[in-house]
Amino acid sequence: MFGKCRSALYDYEKRLHSDYFTDDIILQHVHDLRVKMPRIGTRKLHYLLVPMLAEHGIGLGRDQLFDLLDEHKLLIRRRKRKAITTDSRHWMHKWPNQIKELTIIRPEQLWVSDITYIRLDKQWAYLSLVTDAYSRQIMGYSFRTDMSVQGCSEALQMALSNRRYPWANLIHHSDRGSQYCSAPYVKLLHDNGIAISMTENGDPYENALAERMNGIIKDEFNLYESRVNLPETMLLIRQSINAYNHQRPHSSCNMLTPAKAHLETGILKKQWKNYQRKSGKAGKKEAGTAPITEQVPASFLPNDPTTTNLKNQAMYSAIRTNQKTVYLPQD
Repeated sequence: MFGKCRSALYDYEKRLHSDYFTDDIILQHVHDLRVKMPRIGTRKLHYLLVPMLAEHGIGLGRDQLFDLLDEHKLLIRRRKRKAITTDSRHWMHKWPNQIKELTIIRPEQLWVSDITYIRLDKQWAYLSLVTDAYSRQIMGYSFRTDMSVQGCSEALQMALSNRRYPWANLIHHSDRGSQYCSAPYVKLLHDNGIAISMTENGDPYENALAERMNGIIKDEFNLYESRVNLPETMLLIRQSINAYNHQRPHSSCNMLTPAKAHLETGILKKQWKNYQRKSGKAGKKEAGTAPITEQVPASFLPNDPTTTNLKNQAMYSAIRTNQKTVYLPQD
C-alpha cells in the first residue's frame, strides 16, 4: 500500500501508540506538579521532570516540552496587573538606601519586604512578605484584611523566629510605606540589631526582588483572585509558600529550592539570561566606586581545619574590591 510494506505500517502504528503513551505519562506528571504549583513555568517544569524522564528512558528536551504543552493548551501566559499598596506621603523618618552597591554572598545578609493585595470573595486582603535576598526563601508572612503595621510586624516576627544564622549582620530593605517607617516596626528592627534600608525615590526597581516575589506567589500559585473567604485563602497561601520554599527550583539560585539555597554560601550561579538591551552607558560605574562586600563569617565556611588559612587554599576564590578581599568557596 502506497509503496510501503505491511511491517513498516505496523512499526509506524506501534511508534505512534508509544508516542501517545509517552505524552500521557509526561502530561500526568505535569498535572501532578501543577496541583501544588498551578502556574509554574515550562523551564522549571522541565527541570523537575528530568528524574522521571530518565527513570522511564524518555528523551525530552525543553523545547519539545514547550511544544507538547502548547499542543495541549497548557502554556502559562503571564498576567499584567498592578495595584499601588505604598503610601510614602507621611511625616515619619525615611531611611536611606544602603544596598545600591551591595554584593550578596550569604543568607541572612539582606531581607526585602513588601505588601501585595489578594482579592477574596467579598473583600480585599493584603499579604506581607519578608524574603531573604540570597536564597529567595520566604522567611515570614502575614495575611490580613487591613494594611496596618500589625501585618508587617507579624511577618517580621515570623522571619526572626525562622532565622538560621541569628548572629550574622542583617539589613532590612523595603519601600517607604508608612508601615515600614512606623515606630513599632522600626523598634522591632532596632531591638534585633537589624540595619534599615529603604528606597529613595519611589522607583520599584529599588525594591525589585520584593516586587518579583509578589508576582511569583500570586501568579505561579494562582492567588491573584482566590474568590474564597479569608481562612480558606490563608490555607492556600500557607500551602503555596511551603511549596515555593521546598519544591520550586529557583533559577537565581542555580536551580536549588530556596530552602536548600539557604544552606549555601558564596555567589550562586544564575540559570537565566538578561535579555535587556545594553546601551552604551549600561554596566559602567562611576570612577572610584566598587561593590560593597563583607568577609564571609567563619560560621558560614566549611567545618574543615584546613580552611583556616584561606589565602593558601586553591578551593577558595577571592573577590577583590576597594574595601577588602572576600574569599568564597568555589563551585
